[in-house]
Amino acid sequence: MGVPGLERNLFSVVFVAFWWMLLHSAIVFADEPASSKVSSAAPDATTSLQQEPHAASPPAAAKWQYNGFVDVGYLLDFNHPANHLFRDRSTTFKVDELDLNMAQAGVRKLASAKSRWGMELTIQAGKDSENFGFSPTAPNVSGSDWLRHFGLADLSYLAPVGKGLTLQAGLFNSFIGYDALYAKDNFTYTRPWGGDYTPYLMFGVNASYAFSKKIAVTTFVINDYDHLAHPNTVPSVGGQLAYLPTDHVTFKETLLYGPHQSNTALEFWRFLSDTTTEWKRDRLTMAFEYQIGTEKVEAPGNSRALWMSAQLPLHRIVHGPWSVTVRPEVAWDRDGRWTGSVQLIKAATGTLEYKLTYRKTTTITRLEYRIDDSRGKDGGFFRGAEVSPGVIALTPTQHLLIFGLIFGFDSQ
Repeated sequence: MGVPGLERNLFSVVFVAFWWMLLHSAIVFADEPASSKVSSAAPDATTSLQQEPHAASPPAAAKWQYNGFVDVGYLLDFNHPANHLFRDRSTTFKVDELDLNMAQAGVRKLASAKSRWGMELTIQAGKDSENFGFSPTAPNVSGSDWLRHFGLADLSYLAPVGKGLTLQAGLFNSFIGYDALYAKDNFTYTRPWGGDYTPYLMFGVNASYAFSKKIAVTTFVINDYDHLAHPNTVPSVGGQLAYLPTDHVTFKETLLYGPHQSNTALEFWRFLSDTTTEWKRDRLTMAFEYQIGTEKVEAPGNSRALWMSAQLPLHRIVHGPWSVTVRPEVAWDRDGRWTGSVQLIKAATGTLEYKLTYRKTTTITRLEYRIDDSRGKDGGFFRGAEVSPGVIALTPTQHLLIFGLIFGFDSQ
């Protein structure tokens, strides 16, 4: 899975299959208006919480769907760092400047009982496509400069096994994390620390099966923790259990296990657990996510690195297109293995959103205030705030005022 060139070969297969399906299928546009992220309909166990749903429970009708969006943001940093960096993050990492954070265009066909083959293909560009998917401790895969412009590139097949076994191969949405790569799919404009240091996308294969409307199980094999990193040629494995005890509560437990170092001995494999619970009503959504990760690092002393993070987002639709979100969070990188700095980070985000839906377009405007406090061994160290070459500014607290504008189109 991690062999150089395999990513290019699988993307080539996806492209060929896409054109074959396009030439042999009728293109049908859905007539429904663009859907809201928060729905009063009861979910099933195969639907992810806040992220885009995976293809485990597709609709009955086979349709080609087209989508795209443009995401522009301005992050005002009251500390005004000389390098314009929002610490060492992989998304929305530039401050004090107006940036195209993401532009995306895609096409997809969901697999169903009437048309069992499905696919997704998404291309993207912008600031947020520059850093995510890479590792601070491992080399990049061959061709990463152009592979990073793919958001999704996968094939799926709904096998006639029991209630339906969905198989998927390629580059697909990660099963880890409550927050998605794209700001439009989240309640806040900026992502939490736990989101930026766990996979947003996965490259490999997965299989999902819904035993009932309440229980679904997924297994996956992927090339690495970060899909654009290449520390070795041994794949990582994982699985997810999704359980809906009621129509309003969703519980998900996801585990990932695999090597993220050049030494692939079992004692150096990384383990990550992601636990998420969501409670959703018509106008109110509450969630809690807890992550813990650990690995033994091949270094003098063979120390064991530890990562933990938690968030508690609360989203409320106030009236019509207006909504508010509050999200406290904490992240602890005890050994600096995930963020590159030994630090304890406490953060809080407040977001005011106005969402306007017209026909098949959606415009999202967000005003957000965020405070991040990072305490390291030196009392206030965080990487990426140098005021001059080789000099680190010890500014532990960072205040941001954020404006985000997202305009999107979806044919469904």
